[in-house]
Amino acid sequence: MKDNLLRAMDIWMNAKFPIAFTGAGISVPSGIPDFRSPGGLWTKYDPMKVATAEAIYNNPKEVWKFLIETLELLENSKPNPAHYALAELEENNKLMGIITQNVDNLHQRAGSKNVVEYHGNFEKFYCVSCEKKYSKNQIKQIVESQIPPKCDCGGIIRPDVVFFGESIPTIAITKSNELIKQCDLIIIAGTSGEVAPANTIPRTIKKNGGKVIEINLGPTYYYDITDIKFNESIELILPKIKNLLLS
Repeated sequence: MKDNLLRAMDIWMNAKFPIAFTGAGISVPSGIPDFRSPGGLWTKYDPMKVATAEAIYNNPKEVWKFLIETLELLENSKPNPAHYALAELEENNKLMGIITQNVDNLHQRAGSKNVVEYHGNFEKFYCVSCEKKYSKNQIKQIVESQIPPKCDCGGIIRPDVVFFGESIPTIAITKSNELIKQCDLIIIAGTSGEVAPANTIPRTIKKNGGKVIEINLGPTYYYDITDIKFNESIELILPKIKNLLLS
């Protein structure tokens, strides 16, 4: 591992525009299990019944049963050392931005500023009919007396996240492309590359001549493009790399 750390530090120090690309794995140490893993929410709920646009119209009560459980799970989570390491690297101009597939807001809570939320953010909600925006605190109050929560206009309220089958928001694609065009090093942290189209981002950067550092347990979709692979826990490796870069 020591050799890999020194090689990673060398590549990172010579990069002009490094960015991070994160997924569920970076939030597991924060107490948020990967939805797909054993014990994750997809072992309890059928995603096609609770996490699609159709479901929010056809079965809003069941969807909101799942959403309330998710909300409670995220409420009890806190940023871990990996989140704080990325925030500190950004603060010291050693990281130019983060593209995250997570909706848990933990990067921002750790202090990261330039975060592209590829799949939205579970802190934000809106009405499907009139698009009125609601905060998480407003939703918590509404669901105490009404499930599913409804807008003043009578429309169902939903989180501002990308459900299965929905398109990635244009603003997320635009902001991601701005980072991708400049990126000469991508740090893949906690994503095995199962979810499209987000999984194409590292391959695009590699195709453009960028380097790839990967921190993931087990085999991933990126096995053939990674320059350095850490098969270690993210919350242990990222702080070590951060300490080397800022020493």
